[in-house]
Amino acid sequence: MSASINESLAIQLDGLVLKGDLIIPENAFGLVVFSHGSGSSRLSPRNKYVAQMLQQRGLATLLFDLLTVDEDRIYENRFNIDLLSMRLIDVTQWMQNQKEIKRLPIGYFGASTGAASALRAAAFFGDEIKAVISRGGRPDLALSELHKVTAPTLFIVGGWDDVVIELNQKAYDKLKCERKLEIVPHATHLFEEQGKLEEVARLSADWFVTHLLPQKIENNV
Repeated sequence: MSASINESLAIQLDGLVLKGDLIIPENAFGLVVFSHGSGSSRLSPRNKYVAQMLQQRGLATLLFDLLTVDEDRIYENRFNIDLLSMRLIDVTQWMQNQKEIKRLPIGYFGASTGAASALRAAAFFGDEIKAVISRGGRPDLALSELHKVTAPTLFIVGGWDDVVIELNQKAYDKLKCERKLEIVPHATHLFEEQGKLEEVARLSADWFVTHLLPQKIENNV
């Protein structure tokens, strides 16, 4: 893949349309799909910041709204992990039929409750998903599925986010795949302290490059 692509998408699923933003840098070797949580959207400034760093490292990114406008008005939907997981699965299958990106190995980046949907979707797809990252996430909401995850998984948690550290450790212990728990010192849940979100983005880019780049090499052999 040579020329870069930056486009707004209307992802058509059964009976509904989800808005998305797809950016494919020149010669992209992998695709990272973002799964937002707790009422966030494709316009999340924190996730957009991380996405920009991934793009600089040669990774395509897809940020999309897991809920329609009408669905998002129902507060409970924002925490409906079953619904969010199925939505991510459906969008992943949709992407696998798009010619610009269907050959790219896929990784998931989940934030907050979106981490649970990312892990459940990774469990569903098995080896088709090559890497997963949870940023300040609630992977404990996917406990029953974690043993099925085969993708190398990174949990990133703020050092001052005590309760979430405990929940991440509980989920970490359930994983059977390659895994790492990275605690960012002196950071709260949203990594709002100076330089902390940049550290999250760097850790994320390193993880995805490590686990998605070999796919490019293998495909070119």
